[in-house]
Amino acid sequence: MAQLVECVPNFSEGRNKEVIDAISAAISSTAGCSLLDVDPGASTNRTVYTFVGSPDAVVEGALNAARQAFSLIDMSKHSGEHPRTGAMDVCPFIPVQNVTMEDCITCAQLFGQKLADMLHVPVYLYGEAARTETRRSLPSVRAGEYEALPDKLKCSEWTPDFGPTSFIPSWGATVTGARKFLIAYNVNLIGTKEQAHRIALDVREQGRGKDQPGLLKKVQGMGWYLDEANIAQVSTNILDHELTPLHTVYEEVCRDAEELSLPVVGSQIVGLIPLKALLDSADFYISRERLFIIEEEHKVRLVISKLGLDSLGPFNPKERIIEYMVGSQGDGRLVSLSLQQFVQHVGARTAAPGGGSVSAAVAALGAALGSMVGQMTYGKRQFENLDGVMRRLIPPFHQAMNELLHMVDADSSAFSSYMVALKMPKSTAEEIKRREAAMQEGLKRAVGVPLALAERIDILWPSLKEMVVYGNIACKSDAQVAAKALETAVFGAYYNIMINLKDITDDSFKLATKRKASALLQEAKSSAAAVLDAAEKRH
Repeated sequence: MAQLVECVPNFSEGRNKEVIDAISAAISSTAGCSLLDVDPGASTNRTVYTFVGSPDAVVEGALNAARQAFSLIDMSKHSGEHPRTGAMDVCPFIPVQNVTMEDCITCAQLFGQKLADMLHVPVYLYGEAARTETRRSLPSVRAGEYEALPDKLKCSEWTPDFGPTSFIPSWGATVTGARKFLIAYNVNLIGTKEQAHRIALDVREQGRGKDQPGLLKKVQGMGWYLDEANIAQVSTNILDHELTPLHTVYEEVCRDAEELSLPVVGSQIVGLIPLKALLDSADFYISRERLFIIEEEHKVRLVISKLGLDSLGPFNPKERIIEYMVGSQGDGRLVSLSLQQFVQHVGARTAAPGGGSVSAAVAALGAALGSMVGQMTYGKRQFENLDGVMRRLIPPFHQAMNELLHMVDADSSAFSSYMVALKMPKSTAEEIKRREAAMQEGLKRAVGVPLALAERIDILWPSLKEMVVYGNIACKSDAQVAAKALETAVFGAYYNIMINLKDITDDSFKLATKRKASALLQEAKSSAAAVLDAAEKRH
């Protein structure tokens, strides 16, 4: 899987389309960079760019964007609602795929040094890349904004991490760093800038000061007026959406607005958002309102509606959710192939994908059939007395079919690690020892995936035994096929476990694994038989 880093530079220009487009072109033309989103704001006079690529590519893309901006933006003439300290105000690097936070810290350090050398401008590190605690918070580094820089640069405690201590009027200073995914989230109010800011002071973590902290952890906030939409906004940055979810911010702003008799008229995501942030909010509303929604697409639609994310313009999930935008970046997954392509891959002259991946695919189809039987029963007038039962039985199958799909690639990857170990050098005693250890680890991984597959299927048998009794009788054959597909998948997992166990030298591991696999196979055989028997009794 390819390494992907997200870079989200914020430039202090949101009104001049030629400048905005020129910076976009500088990023897009950088080899290895994919520009995902450009979000300009006239009132803030600021544009947020989002692009992804390999660590080296995003650093180069950010440098190209800065080089372009240097000749086009003059900070001495800049004004706007958003706090800022420079033409390229902030440039964070965020881990997306197959990279660590340490990798992103390295990106920030490399970018900061190269930017200072290239343009001879002051650069500060913040977030996870900060070298001192006082510079960890972006608002702390940006305190006083551009106007305070001439005096700030003279203070030893604010000596830049890179570049000169001299004030560059046309540029100001740039802040770069590494952080988790930040969600720029604004809640719309029919009110004044002052009323919006009052609510922001209540909800943001900083509050009104040390003696009056706010309600929400890892949330920054301020109030402003959005002239182009003729509304006020409580503008927030959610620094950790798992600690403080999107819906928590929205609901808290709604409570405060209600106390002030102010109407909330939707909200706005600036830039991109992780899928999990929306799904977490969907789960909140589904639980609170006792809704039955299992499809990812429907959960996303629910959140768009509940939060009014389309209140200021269309919210197209394919263009706003980062996982959907990244999509096929370096995607060589088996599950992304068409069915025809997958079958052809299995039939090719290669060891993987093989029986393990096929077993996982068959298992996913078995779970999908279980979900289908439930879906063909739920919501129909003649079965409405069973709606409660189906609400309970459908989710396990729906969740399992998605999880089992991931195992199609996991099995192939696990076997590949063993094949890599086989090719390791074996000229010296040390190399032989290292190769043998890697082979044993590879074999244990190769055993672990099919074992996990059988264990995941084992959880479904109680639900399938109920489904075949209560499900739409017109789908009886589908339940029967589901049972045989799941049983077949466990047989496949068992055979894959056994063939790899024979070469493992750890006897205790072999014995424990064999016992567990045999028990799972026996349960699959008896449970499948029970499902088929129950199906035959229905007429």
